[in-house]
Amino acid sequence: MCATPTRDIEATSAQAEALREAGAALVRVAVDSARDAKALAEIRQRTGAALVVDLQEHFRLAEQVAPYVDKLRYNPGHLHHHAREQSMRDKVAYLADVAGSHDCALRIGVNCGSVAPEYEKRFPGDSIGAMVSCALDHCQLLDDLGFQNYLVSLKDSDPGSVVEGNRRFASERPEVPLHLGVTEAGLLPDGEIKTRIAFEQLIPHGIGDTIRVSLTLPNERKHEEVRIGHAILEDIAHGRFRSVPDFAGGLNIISCPSCSRVENTRFVELAEQVRELASFAKDQNLTIAVMGCRVNGPGETDDADLGLWCGPRVVNLKRGTQKLGSFGYDAVLEQLRVELDRLIEERGGAAR
Repeated sequence: MCATPTRDIEATSAQAEALREAGAALVRVAVDSARDAKALAEIRQRTGAALVVDLQEHFRLAEQVAPYVDKLRYNPGHLHHHAREQSMRDKVAYLADVAGSHDCALRIGVNCGSVAPEYEKRFPGDSIGAMVSCALDHCQLLDDLGFQNYLVSLKDSDPGSVVEGNRRFASERPEVPLHLGVTEAGLLPDGEIKTRIAFEQLIPHGIGDTIRVSLTLPNERKHEEVRIGHAILEDIAHGRFRSVPDFAGGLNIISCPSCSRVENTRFVELAEQVRELASFAKDQNLTIAVMGCRVNGPGETDDADLGLWCGPRVVNLKRGTQKLGSFGYDAVLEQLRVELDRLIEERGGAAR
């Protein structure tokens, strides 16, 4: 996935080529504005990569980008929140019509942190059930519309949830292609380990058709995700499975992959600093989430004990769903340390 702003034609084209040269069969770019959509025409001319566009909150831009890409990805949760005067069926029908007219595939991208509220209500306390049900419903919508050129992804930051979700879905719709990935896998080396956990438990059982490795890396190192993905696939093909740690206990730091929606590149450095700051709490059963944009940041920090989602100039610090305040990039670490100590003390542990 490109991490450069899509409107920066030169940088995005160069990164798409770097990913392709590293072995990426598909390169995903995000469209966050009409300016991004317009840039895709030129990017298409500058790279030989097969392009997937992530529509995020802008499904109405599908018509503008479809002529230049091979696949359109939409998030049902985001689709729910926009154009509410339209039914979900009508919105999906629009996307299917655009995709069909331009010979594009569709990816139904269901994420743990942005499932539509109706599914959360139907499956209280069962985020996996909510994701799977949402994916199945959207498959049925496309089937009813006569659109067959689609695939599904069900992603979570917890590799165990990724495994369970994809197993459940595959048992219901084994014929539907699946795109695998652990979202917000985070920094190396843990991010690679989490990804291996999921892939090693799914791919040998015939579950999964394409993959993505999502790591928190600076722009100039994004191609490493592709090389790591190929290495994992090669190991699986040759029966080389790794002994992986149990992530059910101890400190868990999740952070999203740096992408074109990141509004301040200091986000990657901040994720590293958070890991270093919190290292003293490695035995504490808590999660810290570091998110790089306004699209996924608010929702995907809700389930963390402490969450940071980063804007252009400030970082929003949260404790669960409660916002504690906004702090500059230079000041937020001190406040995070205060909140981390407080949380550990409340749980009967020893703060630093």
